[in-house]
Amino acid sequence: MAEQNRAPADSITVIHAIEVDAGPSQEISPNESPVEAHDLPEHLKFRTKLRLAAILVAIYLVLFVAAFDQTIIATSIPTISASLHSASGYTWIGGAYLLANTAAGPLWAKCSDIWGRKLALLSGVAIFAAASIIAAMSTSMAMLITARALQGTAAGGLGQMVTITISDVFSMRNRALFLGLLGVMWAVAGSTGPLIGVHSHICGFAFALLIFFLDVHNPRTKLSDGVKAVDWFGTFSIFGVTLLLLGLDFGGAIFPWNTKYPLMLLGLFKNWSNNAAFLAASAHSMVSMGVKYYLPLYFQKATMDIIVGILIRQTGRYKEIIWAGVIIMTMGTGLFISLQTDTPIASIIGFQIASGIGIAFLFQLPMIAVQNTVSQADTATATATLGFFRNLATSLSIVLGGEVFQKSMTTRQSFLIDAGVSEPVRQALSGRQAAAHVDIGKTIQDPVQRHAVQDAFVWSIRNMLIMYTCIAGIAMIASAFMKQLKLRTEYTETKTGAQQLTK
Repeated sequence: MAEQNRAPADSITVIHAIEVDAGPSQEISPNESPVEAHDLPEHLKFRTKLRLAAILVAIYLVLFVAAFDQTIIATSIPTISASLHSASGYTWIGGAYLLANTAAGPLWAKCSDIWGRKLALLSGVAIFAAASIIAAMSTSMAMLITARALQGTAAGGLGQMVTITISDVFSMRNRALFLGLLGVMWAVAGSTGPLIGVHSHICGFAFALLIFFLDVHNPRTKLSDGVKAVDWFGTFSIFGVTLLLLGLDFGGAIFPWNTKYPLMLLGLFKNWSNNAAFLAASAHSMVSMGVKYYLPLYFQKATMDIIVGILIRQTGRYKEIIWAGVIIMTMGTGLFISLQTDTPIASIIGFQIASGIGIAFLFQLPMIAVQNTVSQADTATATATLGFFRNLATSLSIVLGGEVFQKSMTTRQSFLIDAGVSEPVRQALSGRQAAAHVDIGKTIQDPVQRHAVQDAFVWSIRNMLIMYTCIAGIAMIASAFMKQLKLRTEYTETKTGAQQLTK
């Protein structure tokens, strides 16, 4: 499509119904062709602004509830562990959620290719709401971790489906802005989660909006045909990959696969730009989750997400923004290495702002880079693949960060002994118990002992942040291998269904 002409007042073409003016047109990708209004189903020719707004509100709310449950735990785990009398479950309250999230994501994306986006979204919202109720009613750590795993399974689908749905509705050039707005939901969820508490009513409202307004392609695939099309061996192999988290304790296995309809297209890994994007996104997820999970005052990034989306929409370029993001993220995270017990609050806030800006640059950009190398039909698979690496890295980040923190606290035991800290306090600050007793210093009256405890915590956090800085450096190196391709401006409807996989 060379130009976007103004539609008559009494009719709206698909381009005007679902896109905003993207400026000068870009070259059309060889595997995509312009889509005119007469080529599309009747319901897509006249998608009104009201319907589009309702769709966006619904999917943003869906992401909100998923982000809400991930971020609220970061500041609530110590209290939850104390209430359920299980300090050793500290890591796995969040870890179970993220592990299930990682394992389930690719399967949800492939199921949406087979049975349609709408059914996948509605199923995910329903399961998530039910799991949230179970979690809220938990009376033991085992029950809570089980509920969190079920929540993570559903959230793995919600997170993927929100991105995939936006990618289905908007062209490459324009989707960057709406993907950037996802950062607003993360910021709002992170700041209001503890105040809202229960979110089942939000799930219900989003569910209703999706039923009445989401008008994407519905393949009406038979259950038996869909089950046959699922790559079950690949699915369980991916489950095995995510179990490498458990390998920190007792090992795991990774299995190759060869199936007709793979969950991940191996061709994605033949493109060095894609591999660089996967690596950069994984490193970014590890750093961002580590900073957010272990530093609850993490700088919220919503504004930068929107700015990045606008920049991409106006310029059509993303590589330079990625470079700027990884450099700022590495430098900002590195500033935390200078933390001391007497570091001024103003300095800490400055460190958070610096790292937060760099991290915010990279939440959606690797996704844009990968999606721009594949056809619209493969967008869901590409999105799920990148999401898998992100979620896997996020899960690893929490577990590895916790391991470094715990080992560092154990190493400081000799310094606590020299300071005269009592045996019960030292036991509380060793190994897996340490993170659940972060406030124990407030109960110590002796200033020398209190300073020794505070210094142990700061030293352990600093060691953890050294690791995250090194990982950020990996992202910086990987970004050098990413390629800049022109962003497509044409819109193509995504056809779903088992029969589409054979084409």
